[in-house]
Amino acid sequence: QVQLVESGGGLAQPGGSLRLSCAASGFTFSSNAMAWYRQAPGKQREFVAIIQTDELPKYAESVKGRFTISRDNTKSTVYLQMNNLKSDDTANYYCSVGYGGYWGQGTQVIVSS
Repeated sequence: QVQLVESGGGLAQPGGSLRLSCAASGFTFSSNAMAWYRQAPGKQREFVAIIQTDELPKYAESVKGRFTISRDNTKSTVYLQMNNLKSDDTANYYCSVGYGGYWGQGTQVIVSS
């Protein structure tokens, strides 16, 4: 069965960086687009970034220029490098197969001084 396991969340200061990872299994990773979403307390889950099989990325306007999505097909892993973090980036971050086909359990990111 499809499994997505996120890691790398934690506490960061404003302006800091974190790198999230999502290890995937149970499907042909290289044949699928992979995405990151996030859900802040009291808010709906929102799209963050997606990377296609040809590694073409797409970002939400709110993270463009600060976040970078990448993938390693040899490790079946998708990454989200988050730089210049802001308090508004505080959320649980989830990876998904494509636009929400399957979900991981999430990893929490807190941006606070």
